[in-house]
Amino acid sequence: MILVLNSGSSSVKFRVVDLSDPGAGERGLIEKIGEEGGVPDHAAALEQVLDGLGDADIEAVGHRVVHGGARFTAPAVVDDAVLDALRELVPLAPLHNPGGITGIEAAREKLPDVPHVAVFDTAFHATIPPAAATYAIDRDLAAQYNIRRFGFHGTSCEYVAGRTAALLERRPEDLNLIVLHLGNGASATAVRGGKSVDTSMGLTPLEGLVMGTRSGDLDPAVPAYLNRVAGLDFAAVDDALQRHAGLLGLAGVNDMRTVLERRAAGDEHAALAFDVYCHRIRKYVGAFHAVLGRLDAIAFTAGVGEHAPAVRAGALSGLETWGITVDETRNAANERIISPDGARVAVCVVPTDEEFAIAEQTAALVL
Repeated sequence: MILVLNSGSSSVKFRVVDLSDPGAGERGLIEKIGEEGGVPDHAAALEQVLDGLGDADIEAVGHRVVHGGARFTAPAVVDDAVLDALRELVPLAPLHNPGGITGIEAAREKLPDVPHVAVFDTAFHATIPPAAATYAIDRDLAAQYNIRRFGFHGTSCEYVAGRTAALLERRPEDLNLIVLHLGNGASATAVRGGKSVDTSMGLTPLEGLVMGTRSGDLDPAVPAYLNRVAGLDFAAVDDALQRHAGLLGLAGVNDMRTVLERRAAGDEHAALAFDVYCHRIRKYVGAFHAVLGRLDAIAFTAGVGEHAPAVRAGALSGLETWGITVDETRNAANERIISPDGARVAVCVVPTDEEFAIAEQTAALVL
């Protein structure tokens, strides 16, 4: 059994994975760590998790780590040197990596006799070529502060790319596809032959598609403009773009299900939010089609991608001349392949399973 941990600043999400039986295994979430009504720290949270697992035979622990920077381009067995390197990367992901590090430290203390593996959201995107990864800013400034496109959702994208190839009975190395990971966080990734060649998220997960509370693409002069004309300091601007933008900023809610309900009821703000959301996806599909040259498939995944037929249809509307079309009946039924028979580009709905993917990568490294 492999214990998979996703540790945040005040929560630990866990799952026990049996690779021979993907649907089995305990899973859960410990919340309010360090807060009133919760456990005092991550060590106490891990103790609660392990007490609940009883006699489960844990052979290894896989940890989700959001940002691996340029150093970690593959899963890594955790030792003191790896932890030191992760601490150095905290400035690249100050909202995510500290919780991950704390979770790893607590887990190593509670389970000292099994290997621990860090699996990085950024690792799959290490194959993005320099032309796509490089921002057009002063090269010395970029090098000094590690400013480049890193990309995220890599564990999900790699898993979905493999499952899409299997669904279409194609070899991953022969398939060009676009993975649309649409959840509260959202990204588009161009995958050629099983390798990421471009992705919508950048130095941070803020760039790219419209998300639940994040703006996605924005004129980079907007923060300075708001600082100058509205008197907002950069921390306030960052908070506005990270936590009060996206669907929440446009429609007042960050849940696509509620946006769709309000849109159906005639809410003009929800209707605009839907249109902006779909327009941004469509633009990236077109851009990544150009990057790939030949496009064989588009895969929708994650909460919105897997469960919102209206978004899938809206995002690909108008692309019929490119061989991209959605069959209305199949789409409404959430079938796995929602394009018509014989379509030039297969449009698929492929459930993601990041915890299982982390477990697979952990096992491949240490078992």
